[in-house]
Amino acid sequence: MIRGALVIPKIIHYCWFGGNSMPESVRQYINGWKAVCPDYELREWNESNFDVTCNEYVLEAYNAKKWAFVTDYVRLYALLHHGGLYMDTDVEVVRALDRFLVHDAFSGFENPSCVPTGLMGSVPGHPAIKDLLDQYNEIHFIADDGSMDLSTNVERITSYFIQRGLVPNNQYQTISDFTFYPTDFFCPKDSQTLEVKVTENTYAIHHFSGTWLSRKDRLKQIAKKALGPRATEKIAFLLGKRIAH
Repeated sequence: MIRGALVIPKIIHYCWFGGNSMPESVRQYINGWKAVCPDYELREWNESNFDVTCNEYVLEAYNAKKWAFVTDYVRLYALLHHGGLYMDTDVEVVRALDRFLVHDAFSGFENPSCVPTGLMGSVPGHPAIKDLLDQYNEIHFIADDGSMDLSTNVERITSYFIQRGLVPNNQYQTISDFTFYPTDFFCPKDSQTLEVKVTENTYAIHHFSGTWLSRKDRLKQIAKKALGPRATEKIAFLLGKRIAH
């Protein structure tokens, strides 16, 4: 729903769990938010102001040092309870975002078939945000066999809205009072090729830099982008066999 007045609070939420020092690139993005959105309040979520024991999924992900999966929960928690915008720390804001605050909630497309979560906004108490957050009360990050559930919130959120009528066609649409914009608004950078296609519609660029990942996971991400997921998994398998022998 589009309202005449701004209904989403001028708050930018972001997460930094794990206690690692913040890279200069992240500081530059955050300074950019302040420059482009000077009247917004910035709220950093970390161990000092969020209870990582709040549910089993979050605690298991935290203990495994999988900060991105902790953040999957916390972004929804922040939006549900406080409203505002959530941004990953590798999002560059290039234009003021006030025009989107008239929606009950908004996001966009990461590519023609999935919804991004690096930049999203909502009013407090949005029913869809509550539904998505409640999913995490029913699942574990660590399975009984010790394996990790590495399903991303992009997968979970995309599936949720497709079940409610979202057409994955990279077109403007509103489903369950949640408005989605084409990729060039918030995700003009291709997460696989890293090609950037900025248009007159672009307000932000998600750089997919994975600054919150561990060194091992970051190297894996770089390899997947350079070689493709199949080649990366094959190399990892062969290296694993070699080490085992």
